[in-house]
Amino acid sequence: MTSAYVLNGPNLNLLGMREPEIYGKSTLADVERSCWEVADELGWALEFRQTNREGELVEWIQEAGEAQSAGEAVGVVLNAAAYTHTSVALQDAIVGSGASVIELHISNVYRREPFRHVSYVSPVAAGVIVGLGVACYPLALRALATLSGHG
Repeated sequence: MTSAYVLNGPNLNLLGMREPEIYGKSTLADVERSCWEVADELGWALEFRQTNREGELVEWIQEAGEAQSAGEAVGVVLNAAAYTHTSVALQDAIVGSGASVIELHISNVYRREPFRHVSYVSPVAAGVIVGLGVACYPLALRALATLSGHG
């Protein structure tokens, strides 16, 4: 069965509690449920993960790239959170693994602090979805379906 990876970076485990005026009241469990609905509709398995550790996120991207190369995955929906703005390692993992990545951000990073306007992921992502709240996740999965021809 074809899989999609949904990978979440630091502090997303606090979704629903952390700054709800910015990130909303939905929890990460709510997001996972919405992703499973789309995955089920598309006939996909789902690898939905969250970590506060950069190295673990790098390893998961590499795993997804390997699975994609083997024809077992369609790519990655990536909310790298704060690592978006700091991690050359994530950029290198995306390029090195060959993973197709849809970058997403729940908030509109361009309406926030200037440091959030810089992304190390965007230049190597297949697409970017920003500022639509947790609705970004199902949209990103559908974008992977379109890009991969598996929808």
